[in-house]
Amino acid sequence: MRYTTAGIAVTHFTVAVNRFGRGGEEKSAAQEVDFINVVAWRRLAEICGEYLKKGSPVAVEGRLQIRSYDGKNGEKRTMTEVVVDNLQMLGRKTAPGAAPQTGVPQAETAGEPVAEDEIPF
Repeated sequence: MRYTTAGIAVTHFTVAVNRFGRGGEEKSAAQEVDFINVVAWRRLAEICGEYLKKGSPVAVEGRLQIRSYDGKNGEKRTMTEVVVDNLQMLGRKTAPGAAPQTGVPQAETAGEPVAEDEIPF
């Protein structure tokens, strides 16, 4: 997570998505995985930066954005990413003997603040 010069929080991360074959069977993870670039803004970016770690299961909902930028060699590059409107943390590791967690509430929808006691961790 970082802050823009205007003081707005932004977090960039990647979501790995396994591809499924015909009939809904999951293909080998080593062969068929898509990596989706994701960006979250404002309070949602702060929540992602604080609670999401590598391997955290997450559901992301948003809009596709295609943007251009200059690469390290000065060449023009294009990037496609999902701008998060809604994010749900799907689970977390539980202590041995603890009941598994289900139905984790949504972290935040864009523009709606989340009270500290509503964060599922």
